[in-house]
Amino acid sequence: MPETEVGVLPTAFAPGTPGTPGTPGTPGAPLVSALRVDSLSYDRKSMPRCKCLPVGEAGWGPSHSCFTDFSPPDVSLTRKLGAEFVGTFILIFAATAGPIVNQKYHGAETLIGNAACAGLAVMIVILSTGHISGAHLNPSITIAFAALRHFPWAQVPAYIVAQVSASICASFALKGAFHPFMSGGVTVPSVSTGQAFALEFLITFNLMFVVTAVATDTRAVGELAGIAVGATVLLNILVAGQSTGASMNPVRTLGPAVAAGHYRDLWIYLMAPPAGALAGAAIYKLIQLREDETEPPRQVRSFRR
Repeated sequence: MPETEVGVLPTAFAPGTPGTPGTPGTPGAPLVSALRVDSLSYDRKSMPRCKCLPVGEAGWGPSHSCFTDFSPPDVSLTRKLGAEFVGTFILIFAATAGPIVNQKYHGAETLIGNAACAGLAVMIVILSTGHISGAHLNPSITIAFAALRHFPWAQVPAYIVAQVSASICASFALKGAFHPFMSGGVTVPSVSTGQAFALEFLITFNLMFVVTAVATDTRAVGELAGIAVGATVLLNILVAGQSTGASMNPVRTLGPAVAAGHYRDLWIYLMAPPAGALAGAAIYKLIQLREDETEPPRQVRSFRR
């Protein structure tokens, strides 16, 4: 039986009523809609527009809420969180291990090796778990997707908890394996506070600009999402790795900081990446081609279920 393309919703029919679409709750129909909300594998129109402030109604209406307007996903939240935890664990383990090995073996990895560790980790995690959870791996990306209505706000806290938990677990695993060299994996600025904030903002802007393009625009080459995002991470580390550690991700800094007990300038890495991600996503949406400006978009094929 041919595999169903992502973004093409198969129609369910109730028994005894050929040609009549079944609806959730009727005999023979699916319990939930087949609508996908994975941030890396859906068409922009697949997400209903959220009405936080209903027009023509007094106060906050219960029938129009950011937490209830999204159709149920076809992947359980538990599986998404499991994939997000494992993916973030792999990323933090690899991205932090590179600098630790560099410290322990007196520069054996070099900056290029550190950049490759993080970039390759991002690539393989997106390719392996992107079809399940969207492979955010980063609270900044999750928040930016939600702000642009590409991801339900109701799932944001759970995703962030999974990401933070995975980061801390990976960091303590590294601490056990490489003690006493954990401090090498902590991102700390070697430039002024203002310069560090600006660098983290700009490299996260670059990252989120690319992520928004390959994850939400059907005209982009979605099949290469993992390669494009991984290459962007690698490039950003080559640019800013020596200055700030090129975190781009609050949990990339938070987990190792907790494990090492080193919290110097932590606020920079908690504030600058989310701001940069919001800006990068917003700018791409401003320049994105409209449907009437080019040929019809092709079917979304970034990932398959």
